[in-house]
Amino acid sequence: VQLVESGGGLVQPGGSLRLSCAASGIRFRAYVMAWYRQAPGKEREVVGEITSGGTINYADSVKGRFTISRDNARNTVYLQMNSLKPEDTAVYSCNAKLNAMVTYWGKGTLVTVSS
Repeated sequence: VQLVESGGGLVQPGGSLRLSCAASGIRFRAYVMAWYRQAPGKEREVVGEITSGGTINYADSVKGRFTISRDNARNTVYLQMNSLKPEDTAVYSCNAKLNAMVTYWGKGTLVTVSS
């Protein structure tokens, strides 16, 4: 099983980035896919998740700015991030969850929001 994130980088405040997570080795459409982030010195937090049926939830801190989506044909989940703030700086990781016993993580991609 592999989850490979891409799309991170350095962006100015107010800018945008789109993260991608390509999954292999799993029956992708059956999994809840989520993006988490961990900022320096802070605990990991969920940013957004999308179920196999397309139900979406976001953290309050990103509502209205971030959009999660999935392409089951490409086994890929995306995170469109707009109006980025310095406090969005973190390592963003992709998570695939089938149930409480079966969950996989990507290695993460660094997003830095700074002028």
